[in-house]
Amino acid sequence: MATPLAPMPGPANEAERRDTLRKYKITMTSLLGVMAVIFLGCSWWQSHGTAPLWVGYVRAAAEAGMVGGLADWFAVTALFKYPMGIKIPHTAIIPSKKDQVADALSGFVSENFLNARTITDKVMQAGIPEKVGAWLSKEQNAERVSAEVGTFAVRVIEGIDPEEAEAVINTQVISRVGDPVWGPPLGRMLEGFIADGKVEPVVDDVVAWGRRKLGGMQQSIITMIDERMPKWAPQFAKELVGERVYRELVAFMAEVDTNPDHEARKAIRRTIYQFAQDLQFDGATISRVEELKADIMGSDAVTSAASGIWEQVSASLIDACSDPASTLRRKVAASAAEWGRKLVDDPEVRATAERNLERATHFAATNGADQIVGIIAETIQRWDGQEASEKIELMVGKDLQFIRLNGTIVGALAGLVIYTVSQLLFH
Repeated sequence: MATPLAPMPGPANEAERRDTLRKYKITMTSLLGVMAVIFLGCSWWQSHGTAPLWVGYVRAAAEAGMVGGLADWFAVTALFKYPMGIKIPHTAIIPSKKDQVADALSGFVSENFLNARTITDKVMQAGIPEKVGAWLSKEQNAERVSAEVGTFAVRVIEGIDPEEAEAVINTQVISRVGDPVWGPPLGRMLEGFIADGKVEPVVDDVVAWGRRKLGGMQQSIITMIDERMPKWAPQFAKELVGERVYRELVAFMAEVDTNPDHEARKAIRRTIYQFAQDLQFDGATISRVEELKADIMGSDAVTSAASGIWEQVSASLIDACSDPASTLRRKVAASAAEWGRKLVDDPEVRATAERNLERATHFAATNGADQIVGIIAETIQRWDGQEASEKIELMVGKDLQFIRLNGTIVGALAGLVIYTVSQLLFH
């Protein structure tokens, strides 16, 4: 399918250029007419045999100037159209050879301007890292960077579909938490806590809690023992037994609480250690943990957690990104200013930035220059040939008219020299 032709944009001052070009064409054509009149006049004068010697020189100059002017008029005109409408081969070059000109122009630009080495060298000569560093090191500019980063981040967050975010949280967070078997990892984690001594505070808290709990249970214990004593036992015996048991329990808990090596403490440690082993290697324990996991993961709180998590996270991030005084925004501004100072003051950091910039520029130029240059060829090929010829003539035609002027003048001078030399040699 052929690419449709596109109109070529004209110069901004098209009317002025058109008027100027018309004036120059009239001037150059008038000069050609003057040469023709001089030539014909001199030829008529010489035909009557009364013309002085100098007329021959003028006639020769006018004749050569007329030929030079005609030749250059033909050359200039042949670039843009058929001279006098006659389809002479190799004329109307721009309209008929537009596509070839486009390919040649894009190739020229690619080879001489938009090649990777030229672009990279030009970028590196600009000293961009140091200039960026000087700009970033100013507080107001670092604040501006922080504001722009915050605005961009807010737009990104607001642009995320909540349903998609919830799906990601469900698949990448919640599902991944529920996929593996919980028992062995929990067992290894608990075993690591035991090895690091991080379980000992738990033992202390359990013992302390038991001692505190026992302190408020005196009457309950006495009553419980009283109920379990034989009915025939005297009341004072019941009370003595209850008081004695309670005192023994209090003394026992005090000893456990104050003696780190008490057997009761060791029993608690052994129980915790055994539980860590059971979590890793006991099938029944692992199964019970998996049942508990299934209940937890299937609960309404977990299945609906993604919505709440995204709502809270997105709101927190938007608030942090929007507030200039937030820790996040201040951190971005401080980091930008610090990086800017390092680019200016630290040669090693600046050199690293320059190497990275050089690699990035070379990569972009290598992979993108052809596409950019291709735009030139594609754009020109989409132009209408006749319209493109007219627009290009408007932009450069004024200068090309001087070719006609030079051709006329140089031709006249050449004709005069040739005629003079022939006169000197043969007369």
